[in-house]
Amino acid sequence: MQTYVSTTPFGRRPVKLGHIASQITAKTVSRNAVAHKWQVFQHIREARELIGATDRSLAILNALLTFHPETALAGDAELIVWPSNEQLMARANGMPATTLRRHLAVLVDCGLIIRRDSPNGKRFARKGRGGELEQAYGFDLSPIVARAEEFRDLADAVQAEKKAFRVAKERLTLLRRDIVKMIETCIEERVPGNWGRVHQTYQQIILRLPRSAPRQLVESIAQELHELCTDIREVLESFTQSQNMDANESHFGRHIQNSNPDSNFESEHGLGNEDEAGGTVAETDKVRSLPKRELPLGIVLDACPEIRELAKGSAIRHWRDLLTAAEVARPMLGISPSAWREAREVMGEQHAGITLAAIYQRSGQINNAGGYLRSLTDRAKDGKFSTWPMIMALLRAKLDAQKPAEKLDGWRSNGDGEAEDRLQVSDSLLKSLQRPKSR
Repeated sequence: MQTYVSTTPFGRRPVKLGHIASQITAKTVSRNAVAHKWQVFQHIREARELIGATDRSLAILNALLTFHPETALAGDAELIVWPSNEQLMARANGMPATTLRRHLAVLVDCGLIIRRDSPNGKRFARKGRGGELEQAYGFDLSPIVARAEEFRDLADAVQAEKKAFRVAKERLTLLRRDIVKMIETCIEERVPGNWGRVHQTYQQIILRLPRSAPRQLVESIAQELHELCTDIREVLESFTQSQNMDANESHFGRHIQNSNPDSNFESEHGLGNEDEAGGTVAETDKVRSLPKRELPLGIVLDACPEIRELAKGSAIRHWRDLLTAAEVARPMLGISPSAWREAREVMGEQHAGITLAAIYQRSGQINNAGGYLRSLTDRAKDGKFSTWPMIMALLRAKLDAQKPAEKLDGWRSNGDGEAEDRLQVSDSLLKSLQRPKSR
């Protein structure tokens, strides 16, 4: 009697081209081929995402493999198993019938098994008089033997991808650690360079990294960090070598971000080259002769408007709000915690906040904000520094930048007597700001 092997499923299940392709692959299996079913299953589990299988479908495949008595699957053996749904659900940890049918279809669509349905859709086997198997209806496992090498290659590719991803993440972590610690060292050791901007560049690169990033993006960001890390290390090594050869900083010529040494904050409006708040006896006397009353918060904010951007809601209503914004600006300027702590201890919380707001206002013209703050702190220890000249110089710069007709309008009330957004100051202070600077 000649038996017929069905190639279509029972009932309303359609036949897809993928099903036909799986049947063609099963026919090409060599009769001498042998595959260890649990080893192949391990490869399938590792490459399940590439194959398109799910965890539940693999649980069913595991159950189907247990119904085949032999560990080795041979190409010349009968590889059809015919368990009932009840038996499969029991070996699949009590999976519901609807879930079972859905994930059996997934296994068929992935080409891991082939349906060999009977005329009535039941699964059974017919044996001959001698007990030999004549005809079986159920699930054909021959694709597992036919595609064993393919599954192994897919599993190797998945492992290689995981390893490359792990190496990329390790490299990224090491680069992040090195960059942060080298920047901290440069700030603490007062290495010339605009380290606040370097830190901002680092943060901008890191912000492009989402919580779950693909390997290609991780490698791309790691490469950018590697270039930044190389630049920082070269500067640090050059500075170390120059310190070993000669303690004079003139041997060090490399500045990150190509800072322009001719456009220092210290040279702007008498804040530096004139020895801010006085390095000479005359300047010291000038500082000591300044008003002893505190600077109004409004004048400070009008002189340093950029500090508002760092405040919560861009609003600074109290001195504590200014100090909070100063805490945010400190790492952006590359100022070390120790320099900021010393400034607060020497100047007081309020004047330290004013000083940092003024430095932040001119951050684009300062090569080394941390070193400049330490210099001002040292002068404050000797009573040679006051925040009044610094704020007045910034206000004078704003006046100089405006037209003569706009100066008075900007500082006084409008025609209706209502105050404008700009700060109102007294006529005497306005006249003092408009006086030409002494040379």
